[in-house]
Amino acid sequence: MEIKIGVQHTSRELVVETDESVDDVQRRVTEALSGDGVLALTDSKGRVTLVPAARLSYVEIGGGVSGQVGFRS
Repeated sequence: MEIKIGVQHTSRELVVETDESVDDVQRRVTEALSGDGVLALTDSKGRVTLVPAARLSYVEIGGGVSGQVGFRS
C-alpha cells in the first residue's frame, strides 16, 4: 500500500510503500497527532521513516502499486 505524507514548508511529499494495513497506519497517525509525537512508518524493505507530527500537512492512505514497470528488488 502507498502512503503519501505532506510536510509543512516542503514542496515535495514523502511516499512510503508499506505492507501494513490501513487500520494500523491510521492508528499510528492518530496516536502521533494526539500526543504531538513522531509518526513512524516502516516501508516494505524495512526502512523506517520518521516525521514530527507537528509538521504533518496531510497523510493520504491507500492506493497501490498496480501498473509498476521495471524491476523490483
